Amino acid sequence: MMEAMTISASLRSPCPPGLCICGRDPLLDTPGADVRILLLTREEEKRLLERLENLKDLADLERLQGRMFDQLGIRVLIAPKFGEVRTVRGGIEIEVQELPGLCRKTRKTIPAAIRRGLENNPQVAFDLLNAHDLLRGT
Repeated sequence: MMEAMTISASLRSPCPPGLCICGRDPLLDTPGADVRILLLTREEEKRLLERLENLKDLADLERLQGRMFDQLGIRVLIAPKFGEVRTVRGGIEIEVQELPGLCRKTRKTIPAAIRRGLENNPQVAFDLLNAHDLLRGT
C-alpha cells in the first residue's frame, strides 16, 4: 500500500481538462501499461529541457536520446532534412514520436530545446550533419 502511494506521488500531475490530449488517465487505467513517461514531472521536464539546451557535443546529444528512451520511453529522431541545410531551425528535422501519456506541449518543447542547444553549440549541428554524410559526393 505504501509503495503505491509513493509511485502515484511521483507521477506527473494531470493537465487541465480539455487542454491536453495526452491520455494520462486511460494510461493509468490500463493494467500493465508502460507508465514511465508519467515519471517526467514538470520539475524534471524543466531539468531535461535545460540539459538539452546545454549540449556539449554530439555524443552528449546521443546519450540524452538514449536516456530519454530508456528512462521515459520517449523516442526522439534527429536528422538533416532532405535538400539543402541553410539553418539549424529549418535544416534539421527533430521529431518526438507520439506516446500515450506524453503531453502535446512536451512534444513541442523537447525539439525546441534541442534546436536551442544546437544553436548554442554549432559544432554539435556540424557533427550531426557530418554523421549523416552531408559531404558525400563531393
